[in-house]
Amino acid sequence: MLALLTKYRAVFNVGLQSNLVYRVNFGVRGFFSFFHLMVVFILWSAAYANKPLINGFTFAQTFTYFVAMIVVQFMIGAFNEDYQISDDIRNGLINQFLLKPVNYFAYRFSIYASARLVTGLLILIPVVVTYPLLRHHLVMPHEWWRYALAPFALVMSGLIQFGIAYCFGMLSFWFLEIQGFVILSMAVETMLGGQIFPLDLLPNWLFNASAALPYFYQMYFPVALLTGRISDPHVILPMLAIEFCWVVVILLVCQLLWRRGLRLHTAVGG
Repeated sequence: MLALLTKYRAVFNVGLQSNLVYRVNFGVRGFFSFFHLMVVFILWSAAYANKPLINGFTFAQTFTYFVAMIVVQFMIGAFNEDYQISDDIRNGLINQFLLKPVNYFAYRFSIYASARLVTGLLILIPVVVTYPLLRHHLVMPHEWWRYALAPFALVMSGLIQFGIAYCFGMLSFWFLEIQGFVILSMAVETMLGGQIFPLDLLPNWLFNASAALPYFYQMYFPVALLTGRISDPHVILPMLAIEFCWVVVILLVCQLLWRRGLRLHTAVGG
């Protein structure tokens, strides 16, 4: 077990060093993400112009939701892991993992975790810089149990994020180009993941239906848990259970696609 942890810790460190090379790019991306917040601020200010509450939430609560959404995206979002996995398959780079005692899923997840550590820390820079301007429009709930459960929700959300990206990358065993699948998935995730608007604004039946899908737990659930959009504590544990079930299902699908894909894979050359 110790040797196993040491092996993937080395992979994590290599990924960390690789991502630190592009830290300026991540920093610039983080700063530009806050231009998106300006648009959000203007649009929701107009929506709240004639009413103090929308669906029981103030403007500050809604704006806090979108700020938290951007931060969580940088902490757990799978930005281009699917394309990297696809390139490994199409270029034959996975051949080395068939000859060495290295689990490809664990290898790619170590790289993903190191990248998210870098982007998660770098996004804090624009947050700190802009906080004096935003602090009057930010409000966080005070219930301790939210912050106790949030790490579990975030870790499982990260596994779902990476697992879905891994599955789409595995499609390169069957398809030459996966861009169409990825774009379609991103469109669905943007809508059903609460990135355009908080999902609690949906009708109850549609909100409950979306809560049964994995996209709900990619972004919306951990952000809603942290910012108080989900106010009933009795629904948190069932949602965490559903999220855990989706983690298990997605990880099983990842392994299934890997094994089925290897049956089609042909390694050529020395």
